[in-house]
Amino acid sequence: MSDFKYLLGPMRLPFLILTPACVFVGFGTALWSTGHANLFYFLLALIGGLAAHISVNAFNEYFDFKSGLDFHTQRTPFSGGSGTLPERPELAQHALVLAVVAAVVDVLIGLYFLWVWGWGIVPIGVLGLLVVVAYTPWITRSPLVCLIAPGLGFGTLMVIGTHFVITGRYAWPAFWASLVPFFLVSDLLLLNQFPDVEADRTVGRRHYPMVLGRRKSSLIYGTFLALAYLSLLVGVAVGELPWLALLGLLTLILAVPTAIGVYRNADDMEKLMPFLAKNVLINILTPLLMGIGLTVAHFV
Repeated sequence: MSDFKYLLGPMRLPFLILTPACVFVGFGTALWSTGHANLFYFLLALIGGLAAHISVNAFNEYFDFKSGLDFHTQRTPFSGGSGTLPERPELAQHALVLAVVAAVVDVLIGLYFLWVWGWGIVPIGVLGLLVVVAYTPWITRSPLVCLIAPGLGFGTLMVIGTHFVITGRYAWPAFWASLVPFFLVSDLLLLNQFPDVEADRTVGRRHYPMVLGRRKSSLIYGTFLALAYLSLLVGVAVGELPWLALLGLLTLILAVPTAIGVYRNADDMEKLMPFLAKNVLINILTPLLMGIGLTVAHFV
């Protein structure tokens, strides 16, 4: 069992729960806007999303181990990787193979939908694969791209991609709904970079907590958090999303004190930890509640 735990380590299983929440939003927009949703296509979208998530996690584990970053990082429940490879260096090749196999699974699912729907799937698929492969070695070197890439992957690509593979077309409801996880997941990775500033500097990474400082980056965090909820409100106001999607606003009860707490404790890692935990809850519960609202709206 111990060996099995280490073999699964590079997947970062506890973090994978974010993927079903984001895919569920795309399912909800497809169901609400068209009145039906192919469950087999939804299942393939979920498997593809999980494969992409596993791939980027495993690539990150492998590259962070090879660069030596893992030996400088102070791990927290939310950052610093799984710790698998520093404890079991002989599994480095396993992590790389896992990353590649998961990416291949993703590509095969994409090829199936290329056969089903035609070339419309290609832009989403190619961009998604680029984000997966390029995130650790290249994207983390650019503060702006590093900020938006996670949201692009889990928001724009995952939500709109799920909607497309279920319906065969792109639609405005999916776009508006995707903005919520776009801003939230970008925020998730931004905040998780706060404890890693010193370690990341040793391997040449450049993100906003490094180049602007944690306090100024906490203002970016608060801005993106506000934009996530504003996007949902605007999507409903312009008629592209049903009013039941506003269930996502329930997490404001967590978001407001979290934004304040992050700003006040930006440079105190011990006091910041509870807010990293709340941020994870915001990222999971908000799209989940939106998906529930979109699904229920189909039946009312």
